[in-house]
Amino acid sequence: MALVSSPALAPPISRDRLRDMLRSRIRYSLAQVPARGMSARLMLKPLSQTVRDLLVDRMLETEARYRAEQAKRVYYLSMEFLVGRCLGDAITNLRMREHCREILAELEVDLDSVLDHEDDAGLGNGGLGRLAACLLESMATVGIAGFGYGIDYDYGLFKQEIVDGAQREKPDRWKEAGDGLMLDRSDQPYLIPVYGRVEGSGARRVWVDYHGIIGLPRDLPVAGYSGTVVNAIRLFSARSTDEFDLECFNQGDYVRAVEKRIAHENISRVLYPSDAATAGKELRLLQEYFLVACAVRDAMRRFVLDGHKWEDLPSHVAMQMNDTHPSLAVVELMRLLVDGCEMEWPKAWEITQATLGYTNHTLLPEALERWPVPLVERVLPRHMEIIYQLNYDLMARVARSFPGDFDRMRRMSLIEEAPEKQVRMAHLATLGSHAVNGVSELHSRLLKGTILRDFHEIWPERFSNKTNGVAPRRWLLEANPGLADLLSGCVGDSWITDLGDLRGIEEFVNAPAFQLDFLEVKRRNKRKLARVIAAGTGIAVDPESIFDVQVKRIHEYKRQLLNVMRIVHEYLRLAEDGAEVLAPRTYIFAGKAAPGYWAAKQIIKLIHSVGRV
Repeated sequence: MALVSSPALAPPISRDRLRDMLRSRIRYSLAQVPARGMSARLMLKPLSQTVRDLLVDRMLETEARYRAEQAKRVYYLSMEFLVGRCLGDAITNLRMREHCREILAELEVDLDSVLDHEDDAGLGNGGLGRLAACLLESMATVGIAGFGYGIDYDYGLFKQEIVDGAQREKPDRWKEAGDGLMLDRSDQPYLIPVYGRVEGSGARRVWVDYHGIIGLPRDLPVAGYSGTVVNAIRLFSARSTDEFDLECFNQGDYVRAVEKRIAHENISRVLYPSDAATAGKELRLLQEYFLVACAVRDAMRRFVLDGHKWEDLPSHVAMQMNDTHPSLAVVELMRLLVDGCEMEWPKAWEITQATLGYTNHTLLPEALERWPVPLVERVLPRHMEIIYQLNYDLMARVARSFPGDFDRMRRMSLIEEAPEKQVRMAHLATLGSHAVNGVSELHSRLLKGTILRDFHEIWPERFSNKTNGVAPRRWLLEANPGLADLLSGCVGDSWITDLGDLRGIEEFVNAPAFQLDFLEVKRRNKRKLARVIAAGTGIAVDPESIFDVQVKRIHEYKRQLLNVMRIVHEYLRLAEDGAEVLAPRTYIFAGKAAPGYWAAKQIIKLIHSVGRV
């Protein structure tokens, strides 16, 4: 068993073969003869399908290599994958951007215009989702058998419009322009149970009378740089087992005839439905369990196909929970091992902990997920039983380690004894994992000293730090080609896969020629951004001014309000106190506020009001 399948740098596809593949796709996907002057929007489909064909070839080669090497598989469970526009990323990592540009130019089509017609995939929202996307791309680049599991949302968070300085939300129909890189895997469906009740006595419990939801997978290929390794994010959409109630329809009750199908399919309808109402909370819990149940079943299916024994699961499979949303993986894996495989509880728990890991993303107590016990009991009755047993074992362990410390037992319990009892999902994820990490050195240190301090005192060996990073291919090579060319001209191309090699640039920083070239790259980028701002808002900004940018989710703890108050202060110093302008400055904000978050929406309104002044 190996963790890494060391990738060599694969030779890029020849221009002639790529031209032939694209022309064939134009003919058979659009039923057209390739001709000059085709629209960029029309070209998106055949180009996407051409790239997908190349990815499929390399994906099959990658899978064959993993099987031959018995590579350990890493599964990343996340409610979000903020992958953005995937086509350009794949073209960059397959190292065929210039070939694509030249071949499309022969047809008088601009590659950048084609890529602009691709919608951002509505699969993520913020840093949690971007971390997931960068991690998957990086694992493919270094040759790790790393796969993502998520939900195939019909709609993204929402499309934002600004009307009179205020945010307005519209549905994000991100699939309308097509999702040409996706691969249908509906031949591998999974039946997911919810609701129902539990029968049996002792250790053998049976979940009965449940409702069945079908999880249908699609794969989004993830190419590492050079394209030698192509992994995938497997995304599941929910379908009902009861498509249509003909009897109700014939009786004239047309809504009731399809209500069960609509209710089940709502599970994969939208990213982060509002949980302000009880129905929203239930839908979110269903979403999280649906993701976990589909992911664990799919990972176990691959494990069984490889012919391994259950006792060896941790040697061949690692499952990482990205924040608390997939915490139910702890309980679901236990349920499958105890109920499905009839494994003894202690052995199942040992395997579960050795297989699972947990990445924490927040220290805010109000942001840590808790689910009302009555809700979990109704939606997932067998899981609630397992949680109670895990909590009993945990409390016994705490009592042995800290006799008489009832306050510690209260703090560490999986069940929060509030007026309405709630399951603490961060505690569940921590208890069920052999490794727990934060996403920066400071975050990890605070994690051990604040919200998970009690767990750290019992199991200090579980805690470590993994500093959050980005993929240099996406955020430098592709996003800033002018700077990438300048850097490669100085230190070579090795930084593309080893960012540490950029230290070689230090010997050039005092060279006047390099300084001028660097400033010119920056100036061109600022002019480009100024054109985007003018086209989108009608506002002309000075490219020679300092651009002061804050782009992130609009939230009180992200401190956009503090930033705006600083701008007001600076303005008043200039307008009323006669302070000297040291350098012109342009302030740029971007981000969305959650639809039900009144304070964040008021911050957006304030930003625009200050901007008008």
